[in-house]
Amino acid sequence: MTYDALHLSTSIDASPAEVAAFAGDPANLPTWAAGLSNGIREVAGRWITDSPMGEVEVRFGPHTDLGILDHDVIFPDGTIVHNPLRVLANGTGAEVVFTLYRLPGVDDAEFDRDADMVRADLARLRTHFESDRA
Repeated sequence: MTYDALHLSTSIDASPAEVAAFAGDPANLPTWAAGLSNGIREVAGRWITDSPMGEVEVRFGPHTDLGILDHDVIFPDGTIVHNPLRVLANGTGAEVVFTLYRLPGVDDAEFDRDADMVRADLARLRTHFESDRA
């Protein structure tokens, strides 16, 4: 079984390594990923966030230094949602690409709302790097 996928991206005038280091650090999520985190804390080696969906755990994979910022969001009921996120080289800057999957039971309105939240998060990430360079 596969899901419909939407690839959302933004270009950032900063090195891919710089973007990956910042975006791949769970402590920085509240700065740019409001769609996921409006407060985060480390508890016994686990990153727990107060998200719009309630309290969830966020778990990044092992290769954030390579620009692979895939992360799982684990809900209290044990449901795990995998979120592919990549930081790629784009000239001298970075391209950040998030893949949003339409999960079973998600209607058009909810999928559009999720896509808008990801777009806003990516825009905040870009602003974080480019606001002091303008």
